Formats: sequence, structure tokens, C-alpha cells
Amino acid sequence: MTARESPAVGRFRGEKQRARFLAAYDGAFTALWPTPWEETEVETEFGTTHVHRYGPVSGRQASATVGAPVVLLHGANSNAVQWYPFLAALGARHPVIALDTLGDPGRSVARRPIHHPADSAAWLDQTLAALGVRHAHLVGHSYGGWLALNQAVHAPDRLISVTALDPGGLEKVSARFIWLMYLNGLAGLAPPPLRRRLAVWLDNPVLLVPELRRVLLTGARTFRTRRPAPAPLRDDELRAIGTPTLVLIGQHSPLLHPPRAQARISQLPHGHAEILPGVGHGPGFQQGADVNRRLVAFLARAERPAKASSATPSTGPGTAAELR
Repeated sequence: MTARESPAVGRFRGEKQRARFLAAYDGAFTALWPTPWEETEVETEFGTTHVHRYGPVSGRQASATVGAPVVLLHGANSNAVQWYPFLAALGARHPVIALDTLGDPGRSVARRPIHHPADSAAWLDQTLAALGVRHAHLVGHSYGGWLALNQAVHAPDRLISVTALDPGGLEKVSARFIWLMYLNGLAGLAPPPLRRRLAVWLDNPVLLVPELRRVLLTGARTFRTRRPAPAPLRDDELRAIGTPTLVLIGQHSPLLHPPRAQARISQLPHGHAEILPGVGHGPGFQQGADVNRRLVAFLARAERPAKASSATPSTGPGTAAELR
């Protein structure tokens, strides 16, 4: 821990543990992410956010066919590497910005605790401002889905759309879900033949991706998480979300009661929820082609009104002028 870091924030257990994690982290990106991609870091009042960029434009190049940036927010105890199944589909038309969330094992460094929803929104808004992003689509999975919905409640001005994949924040996190996460961690340590059977039983294809399994397990061993579970969004908060919102819920989700979560999303003025048959907590890892098709179509629909209301194409949503 450096002199600037608070003991109340998530951090590595020591420098040796950090080095061991980063070796697994870098190896996973090299094995799983398409090339090329760029890495950068930006400062916020809460700490340093590490950023991975992938997509059809670089720097200030502009194209009329390029959509607005898509910002990806990973699940709890994970990092940006998890988004590899989405990159080819999203990056074909959109600059993709994948963040390592503060408080999770990655290359971001938290220095100030984030324990309140407004603080989470402030961190993300400061990160997007530092990256020069004026308008963007947010896509979040699990805890990242809560971050995306929370942003639409507290700081929606930069948002064109929100997509939440089996998100937190719609129901209280149950003891069953926490227990299943522990079982998945133990399954990751099992010998390969047993692990393959457990991947089917636990409905968790991540167990079959060696590089991703390694980085997640190494993160669990080397990193101390300091963050409470997000409280469910209230009905009045959901009704106040004016951003076009798509929620994809796994039919076999261990986190959500699918019909109940779908009914909650129906309160949003521009919200739509779909239950994905045969999917658990991992949309994108399960039936990835179908999930990507739904996601890309939704982004295109959401951009049409944004572009129609843009006064000048050179500064409106979807141009590379939004990015530094």
C-alpha cells in the first residue's frame, strides 16, 4: 500500500501478489483479446482508472459510419479482460472502451473509498470526462450492470443508452448467489475432467476458458476487496431513468428472479427487458452470437434519435471527435 492509498479501499495483499496477478492478467489479454488495442490511464478524485480501447477508429480519426463509443463495465471481482466475446461485434462499428473498475483486481488503483451510489456515478463521470467522451453507450454485466443503471439515475447526461446483462441492483443479493460464487471458485481449482462436469452443473462456461479462469482465481487470492454489495434501486429511481435501457436476463440466472426483474424494468419510460432462454449469469459467454446481435441492434436503434437531434455531425454522438 502506498502512502496515498486508503486502507478502506480494495488493494493487493502485497507487491509479490500484485506481480503474480498482473502476469496472469497480461497473459489473459494477450490470449483472448483481438489485436490491436490500446491502454491508457486517467486520474479521478477516487483513484487511477486503467482503460483498454478497441475499435474501428484511433486517436482523432473520424468517419461518418462510426458509431458512438461503447463503455464496458465488468462484474465484481473481475476486470476488462472478460469482455473478449463482445469485442469483434461491438468494435466493427464502435470505439470500445473497457474499464478496470476501482476496487476490483486489475490495473486500476483506488485511493478513496466508493461506498455510495452517487460516488460510483461521480467516478464514472470523471473517467469519461478525462477520456474526452461526451456521449456513450454503457454496457455492464452483473455489478457492472448495476453501475450502468446507477449512472442513468445519478449522472445520465453523457448516456445515449444503457445495456445491463443479468445486472445487480434489481434485487437484494441472495445468500444462494454468494454460495454459488464460492462453489464456482472451488470448481476452478478442480482437475480438468471434473471441472468440465462442474462447468455444466454450475452453468458456468468461464470454467472452460483457462486464461480467464486463471486471472479470476489469481485475483481472488491476491486482492482484498473492500466494497459493500449495491443496494437494489428503488422503484422511484427506476421510473426516473429516461435513458433508453435494455436489460438481458438469463432464464437460469442465480442472481435474479427473471419474471420479477423483467417486471421491474417495465417501469422505465424507455426500458425493455428480455429473458434469454438457456442462459445463466453469463450472457455473452452463453449464446454469444445471439446476445451480440441483440446488443448491436439496440445500440443502432438508440443512436438514431441521438443523431437526429445533433446539430452538427462533427460534434454529435458517434464521431471520433468525442475521444481524446
